[in-house]
Amino acid sequence: MNAITHSSDQSPQTRRDPFSARYGKPLPRSLREEAASMDWQTFASTYSRSSGPVRLGSWSTAAGEASGLRRYNATLGMDGSIRTVAATAPGAISAMTAMLSDAGFGLEILQFHQQQTSDGTATFVECEHEGRRRWAMGLAGSGEESSLRALVAGANRLQG
Repeated sequence: MNAITHSSDQSPQTRRDPFSARYGKPLPRSLREEAASMDWQTFASTYSRSSGPVRLGSWSTAAGEASGLRRYNATLGMDGSIRTVAATAPGAISAMTAMLSDAGFGLEILQFHQQQTSDGTATFVECEHEGRRRWAMGLAGSGEESSLRALVAGANRLQG
């Protein structure tokens, strides 16, 4: 009796994980389970939401202070209006979370993962607000920018 075998260059893991299929690197475990069987377009539009009540316009960092804190400035689109906001913090992530909180879009970061890709840096954050948890992703040329995009996507997913 002859057996017919079928082989694929994709493992079951790769077929289930759209990020791995695209970049060859797995998603964080609980996000991987949540995104099982999504294609890339569905995954990106779900977890990297740039539309919603919060949008990031510009971002800048002013000279650091002796205490190690820096001044961060951002232009954010919020519920149809443009706001210029600022925060003094030790880093960009803490500054953005403070800005979002001050604007009524508070969130807590439960998990934070970054990976280098052929397109730059991917940041994955699991965020929580009032008992609701959501994963979000940011993709950008730098780790800082991808982190900011992930936080904005997280705020949008928590609000939506």
